[in-house]
Amino acid sequence: MIYKLRAILDTEEDIFRDLAIKKTDSLEDLHNALVNAFGFDGSEMASFYTCDDNWNQEDEIPLFDTGDEPGEMRIMSDFTLEDLLYEKQTKIIYVYDFMNMWTFLIELAAIENQEVGATYPELLYSLGEMPLGNDPNFEADEDSLFSEFEDDLDEDDLDLFDGDDSFEDFGFEENWN
Repeated sequence: MIYKLRAILDTEEDIFRDLAIKKTDSLEDLHNALVNAFGFDGSEMASFYTCDDNWNQEDEIPLFDTGDEPGEMRIMSDFTLEDLLYEKQTKIIYVYDFMNMWTFLIELAAIENQEVGATYPELLYSLGEMPLGNDPNFEADEDSLFSEFEDDLDEDDLDLFDGDDSFEDFGFEENWN
């Protein structure tokens, strides 16, 4: 059987991907499909979270075991999709890159028979472009890196210490250790 899933990026803009994936594939397989579908490079940490019908986050399922003891945590490769998603439980949350917190709401839309000759996972539909900052080759326009006060800066503004007596004002010596 095939699961048809919709992964919606939690933003104001409409950005989502529809995927078809075998119900026996692991959460790690789904993670890899999502990385490819949204154009990530796959170098960041990620986790799935179980949730209730109102998208309230519950148990974490990380990509790697981050517990104190090896084997303490169950990870993405330990779960098949059918372990977590079925007719009465259709929602999970996916978070990619904990610095940027790309959060996706994933919902099971349909369970169908596998098509003969089809390759899974498969990207079925794509809507919307990822916001800036997703592209690892992105370089900001040089003008956007400077403030409106750029002309007021000089070398003295960048010097933290005005001279030998700069530490005296704080009640300790420069080489205190």
